[in-house]
Formats: sequence, C-alpha cells, structure tokens
Amino acid sequence: MAGASDNRVRHKGELSILTRKRPTIHDVAEASGVSRGTVSRVLNGKANVSLSAEAAVRRAVAETGYVVNRAARSLKTSRTGSIVMVLSEPQERLFEDPNFSVLMRVATNQLADRDMSLVLMIAGDDGGRDRVARYLRGGHADGALLISTHAGDPLLDEIERAGVPAVALGAVLGRESVIPYAAADERGGARAMAEYLVEQGRRKIGMITGPLDTPGGSLRLEGFTGVLGRKAGKQMVVHSDYTQAGGEAAMRQLLRNVPDLDAVFVASDLMAAGALQALHAAGRRVPEDVAVGGFDDSAIASATRPALTTVRQPLSKVAEETVRLLIALLDDEEVEPVILPTELIIRDSA
Repeated sequence: MAGASDNRVRHKGELSILTRKRPTIHDVAEASGVSRGTVSRVLNGKANVSLSAEAAVRRAVAETGYVVNRAARSLKTSRTGSIVMVLSEPQERLFEDPNFSVLMRVATNQLADRDMSLVLMIAGDDGGRDRVARYLRGGHADGALLISTHAGDPLLDEIERAGVPAVALGAVLGRESVIPYAAADERGGARAMAEYLVEQGRRKIGMITGPLDTPGGSLRLEGFTGVLGRKAGKQMVVHSDYTQAGGEAAMRQLLRNVPDLDAVFVASDLMAAGALQALHAAGRRVPEDVAVGGFDDSAIASATRPALTTVRQPLSKVAEETVRLLIALLDDEEVEPVILPTELIIRDSA
C-alpha cells in the first residue's frame, strides 16, 4: 500500500509541473536584463548581439527553463501578411467614437505600403476575447495591434501564449515593460488643461475621468490632481466610460456633488459633448458659469456648441508609430516606447 501511495504522490507532482505556466520570452528578457528583441535575436542565431548579452540570455534560458515555441517561430518565417487590430471595447464604441476610425484608416494605409492587410476584431466581452484568442492560436495573423486595452485583461495572457508579437496604442497598465507601445503624453496634456483652467481664475474645478484601468483614465487623472492637489477631492472627481451618455450622467453627478462648480476637465471630447448637454439642461452657461475642457481634439471638439477647448493628441502620428513598432518587432528589431507631445487648443468653452 505504501508503494501505491508513493506513486500517487509522484503522479500529482508530475501533474503540477505539467500544469505550471510555461516560461515565456518575456520571462527570459526579464531574467537576463535585456530586451525581448535581443532575446529573439540570440534565439534565432542573429550575429548583431554582444557577447555579454548573448551570455546573459543563454544563462536566463537555462535558469527559467524556457523552450523555444517552434510553432510560433514557423509562423514568423511563413508570414500571413495580415495584422489583427484588437479593440477591447463594446462594438457600439467603434461607431460612436471618431478616434477609432482615425486609427483604422492610418493603420490600414501604413500596412498597405508593405502589402499587408488589417483585420479588425472586437474583444469587448468574454465571447469576443475567446474569438480573438482562437484566431491568433490558429496562426491567422503575424501580429496584433492592441487598442483601448484594459489592465488585467485575460486576453493578454492568451496573446502571449500564442507567441504573437503585440504592440499597444497607449501603455497597457502593469505591462509597460513587456508590451511595447506608442502614446500621447496623457499626463502632460491633462496638466496643461488643469493649469489653464486655474489661470482663468476658476476655483471649483472638477474632473470626469475615463476608466482607471486604462492609461487615458489613470494618467489624465494624475496630471489633473498634480496641479489641483487637495482641491481635487473625492467629490470633485467622477469616473465614467468614454461614452457621450456616460459623460452626461457624470456631469449630472458632479453638479450634485458640487453645486457651485465653475469648471470641469473631461477626459475625452466625446464625454465632454455629453457634459455640455447636461450643463445646458441644468441651465448653466458655458463658459460663463462653467468652463469645460476636453481631451483628444477629435472631430467632435469643433462641432459642439460652444466649440470645445481641448487637448490635442497627435492620434494619427501615434497610430503610425504603433504600426512602425509592430513591424520592427516582426523584423526582430529592438523597440522602445514612444511618447508624443500634446497641445492645448483654446476655443469657446473655456
């Protein structure tokens, strides 16, 4: 009986080893202290790697137990010629937010120059994430462009397991050192808007944020609070979802919290359009009673009444840089995050 028990214990141990998460190229990069691109070049036998870097990678491979994913490597050498753009938002956001059409147009044109095609997939719920994961595991795309990715999204692990190179438009919170990205200076743009509202003599300045598990949500809030300090108390900040309806509801909540509010910074132009509707419905004049500032300088900003003072992010350039980074990854080049400056655009709302 003792022998049978020993066998069962050993069998359980073997199962736990088999089910443990396999080391990835990211683990090797972290253990060796070099970039993922350098690890890839070492594993692919490229010559343009220093001896010290190669030694560090070889040592990290041994320490982590990393095994080259032959299937993923074969995908890289026999490319499909297509890139999948993964939008991690509900489908209706695609048609409501004009920023997404800009991203698709720029990415499509840039990839066409390399005779590559773009496939759009929506991953706003569990079903969408499962479809994207199956698509990538099936080897249908050479790489992934991640749009509006939320921190902790389980799809990120699926992409890593599929061995598909991925680049994000905007940092993926918590994975900034793992997933390359291009972005606008979210924090700096928000700081510029907050400083402008203060300079205009506004004393009760609130904010409507985007989701805090996105860089546009958390970093724009950081920029705002960095200027307002203690004046940006809990009652002065309302969190929303980047939709027009969400901005309208958040503005109503903010007016209930702070009836004498005289300015609001809204973390997207689309939400700002909703905030303007709520202010008009409440009988508040803009900018006489309440100044309103947005973020993006999308087509909506000049269409609102009054026209929206906002922060211009160079979205087309950010999209171009995101595609450039992904192509560089496909070519086994080292890449670094790209952060582009923003610009304050003053119109009639503040």
